[in-house]
Amino acid sequence: MRFFITDDDCAIRSNLSQIIENEDLGEVVEEAEDGSLLEGHILNLKQIDILFIDLLMPIRDGIETLRHIKSTFNGKIIMISQVESKELIGEAYSLGIDYYITKPINRIEILTVIRKVMERIHLERSITNIQASLNSVLNFEQPKVDNSNSFNEKSIREVGEFLLSELGVVGENGAKDLMEMLQYLFMYERTFTFGKQFPTLKEIFVEITKKKLGTAALPVDINREIKAAEQRIRRTINHSLNHFASLGLTDFSNPKFENYASKFFDFTVVRQKMKELQNDSKIVLTPTRVNTKKFIQVFYFEAKRLNPDEINRYR
Repeated sequence: MRFFITDDDCAIRSNLSQIIENEDLGEVVEEAEDGSLLEGHILNLKQIDILFIDLLMPIRDGIETLRHIKSTFNGKIIMISQVESKELIGEAYSLGIDYYITKPINRIEILTVIRKVMERIHLERSITNIQASLNSVLNFEQPKVDNSNSFNEKSIREVGEFLLSELGVVGENGAKDLMEMLQYLFMYERTFTFGKQFPTLKEIFVEITKKKLGTAALPVDINREIKAAEQRIRRTINHSLNHFASLGLTDFSNPKFENYASKFFDFTVVRQKMKELQNDSKIVLTPTRVNTKKFIQVFYFEAKRLNPDEINRYR
């Protein structure tokens, strides 16, 4: 099972993580300190089975967060809180939580609730598998539908946002430019395919700039915006490189470091950046240079690989 813990108290997050991992119940994929950091489709892309969420949080509380994600998140939800108000508890259940646990948390209660939720998940999946088998054997399935276009603009945008989060640059100025590039490449491939070659960087920058400024924009304004976009993209890519170099220094076996660092960057560049961050004055290093075109190409093809329809199919 894959868990996500949301609580503004780091001690609670740590305690829950230890209980889950010590009892070998699954993997705590990620933690967050506030509900404002949660998006339902991102949780789905991370394949979260069980979400722990606190009721009282400083920016967006548990109730507001439940309203925000209830129509998109597919997993189970366990709410934890020191509040014992029947009205709030009732509202939380009406918004789709599976269990409500009162703080201070008790290890036995946590284990009991998690195991009950896990049993429910296994049961639901078993029923789904049985129904699929019956449909196949008895030929009750619906007429086949061509799903070749099911990966639409909305899907590519959701996956892009997920990737930006994984790359550690979701809040960077260049993130918006990367999203515009992703959408442009998606539409380009649907029209022309990449049979001969990937569009040039210049072509990509020109097209997204024209879309941003409009067809009436003057060449001088287009060139100015292209240069600004190039700088934003370059800074964002360098920020991502720093992010992965920091992860590698902290834990070389970090799943995100292993999965993304060598895909988006040449490993020699990552190692060099790691040395820079170590700040070893005895080593004189040339400035690290990143391959912008490679980064954008990998960003696009990784987004295509992470088609949400495919992810949900194999959950």
